[in-house]
Amino acid sequence: MNEELQVWLDTLAALAEEDLAAQNAVRDEALKASRELIRLCSHAIRAGHREEWDAAESLLADAHAVGCALQASLAPYPGLMYAGYTQDALKELVEAQVTLALISGRSLPSVETAGIPLNTYLNGVCEAASELRRRCLDQLRQGHFDEAERLLGAMDRVYEVLMSFGYPDAITRGLRRRVDQLRGVLERTRGDITNSLQMMQLRRTLEALDVALLDRD
Repeated sequence: MNEELQVWLDTLAALAEEDLAAQNAVRDEALKASRELIRLCSHAIRAGHREEWDAAESLLADAHAVGCALQASLAPYPGLMYAGYTQDALKELVEAQVTLALISGRSLPSVETAGIPLNTYLNGVCEAASELRRRCLDQLRQGHFDEAERLLGAMDRVYEVLMSFGYPDAITRGLRRRVDQLRGVLERTRGDITNSLQMMQLRRTLEALDVALLDRD
């Protein structure tokens, strides 16, 4: 019996060592890929805000390639696929894709072909909507009020859709918290645009008054 047990344990240990070593190697590579994916997405969004569209598209293409490779490498290991760091990196990819599409006015990415879990996708869309605040403020500083209002409208529509998901955090991966944060970002942005429009109207009124006074003189 002892000899049989030892043989059984040796077999178990050998199989487990092979499997765990393989998983550990894949995990190490996934961590590196996740960090690289987050870096590329951050730089792509930054380039988009600077209107460096060629650079943004190149970075986004690189990020998409890293994301696809990451998902392919983790497909045999669902435990690693749905580890927090993996989904966080894929969320950043969605955020970058949607943000750049919305600020440039280009086509939005296909949801069906993304291969990204939809709860992760929703969180990425939510963060993209929050990211639009920066673009709105940039447009206000440049006097592009129509563009700022267009972006505010996009934020509003995203918020209206996302707030309809009332599932537990275990299902949505914290979507409710992000939507609550988006509501705050949305209201601050709405206030900034309203104040800017009021200031513009006041300035025009004063300028018209100055012209009227000059004409009278």
